[in-house]
Amino acid sequence: MSSVLEILDDLPFLQLFIAFQILVTIFHLYLDFRQLHVLKSPKPPPVLAEHFNQDLYLKTQAYSLDKWYFGFWRGMYSLFESMIMLTYKVLPWIWMYSAILLHKHLPEPALAWLNAGSPVPGASRRFELAQTTVFVMILLASNMVTGLPWSLYSTFVIEEKHGFNKQTIGLFFTDMIKSVLLGSVMVPPIVVGITYILQIGGAWLALYLWGFMLALSLFFMTIYPTVIAPLFNKFETLPEGSLRSKIEQLASGLKFPLKKLFKVDGSKRSAHSNAYMYGFWKNKRIVLYDTLLNHCSEEQVVAVLAHELGHWKLGHTPVLFTVNQFVMLFSFSLFTFIRNSQGLLDSFGFSGMGQPAFISMVLFQFISSPLDEVIQFCQNLVSRTFEFQADGFAVSQGVGGHLREALLKLEEENKSAMNVDPLYSSFHYSHPPLAERLKAIDVGVSEQKKKDS
Repeated sequence: MSSVLEILDDLPFLQLFIAFQILVTIFHLYLDFRQLHVLKSPKPPPVLAEHFNQDLYLKTQAYSLDKWYFGFWRGMYSLFESMIMLTYKVLPWIWMYSAILLHKHLPEPALAWLNAGSPVPGASRRFELAQTTVFVMILLASNMVTGLPWSLYSTFVIEEKHGFNKQTIGLFFTDMIKSVLLGSVMVPPIVVGITYILQIGGAWLALYLWGFMLALSLFFMTIYPTVIAPLFNKFETLPEGSLRSKIEQLASGLKFPLKKLFKVDGSKRSAHSNAYMYGFWKNKRIVLYDTLLNHCSEEQVVAVLAHELGHWKLGHTPVLFTVNQFVMLFSFSLFTFIRNSQGLLDSFGFSGMGQPAFISMVLFQFISSPLDEVIQFCQNLVSRTFEFQADGFAVSQGVGGHLREALLKLEEENKSAMNVDPLYSSFHYSHPPLAERLKAIDVGVSEQKKKDS
């Protein structure tokens, strides 16, 4: 391990990271401008042309172009912000300032307790836990402030212009305050937990980190729909009626353990539509956005749910979850080779500050970003394959025609991009473009008819 560290300590980590960021930016700009060229096409793809008149296409095109330009400038800003932070050593300054805040505002008994057991003030494990927490909270606060103008513009200019925004400025800031309060309660113990494991993990560090993150994932998967989501939206049991009966009949036929069926007031914030399911083992729940119910017929809603239940029936969710766990464990294992590298800390400006455990992990996330690009691309490929399979499952349930109608209806209501560059979508889309999905559904419906006959 020491020989590995000696080699790693000589690497110019910061320069390599900046060079990679520039190369990735150039590549993604190439993809973006390919997509821009396609978005400017005067007509939709042939498979969609017969379903959408020119006026609707132009409205969809205008929305897609506005989002493209917004994404372009926000991406340029993010790159500029990152380069400034790295060049002028903003992160090391925030780390030192975190210690200053603790010394300045904590009473002497609290400081004495944090420094207990260490002859050097500010060098104990307890003090590092406190300093790391303050460091993370400062970063989150600064990100919220710098991201606020972009969020406001996206919501109240772009989404408003194209008829999607339904929330008031008061609701926007109420949501933000709720998010800040939730973060203030939940983030500190998570940061302390991760940092403590980094401090004492030893040879089993990767497994300890993975176990902690796995437990954390399961915890949030449990409390989000029942505790957190209701803070922002109102969930009501879907009333008795023909739609509920059709959904329950579909779930029963597939032996889906449906326990509750909810409607959520998504129209409170946006006109976009959605539906999702959640829950462990024999306790599954389905949530339908009221916008979906307003835009689609009962048969179309059932077809959309047949697609979602296809993910469950085909085991897509546990497969993706398991793969993500292996990726996480692999990433933590790689981190163990560099966690004690002083060269990594020095390269990013943390010279003379000891070896703060959490900082080493943050910097590892920076330098492992090339791997993240590859992983994201592979995840998109798998996700798109699963989407085709879920569409095929819905077709096998005899609702392929209704699913096709629902996708066209949602395309009309959501104004999603109709023309999509294949290379761009392979890197940016977790779902196949609508034109590709419709072609696959048509083939599936045709084959299903042959089987039935």
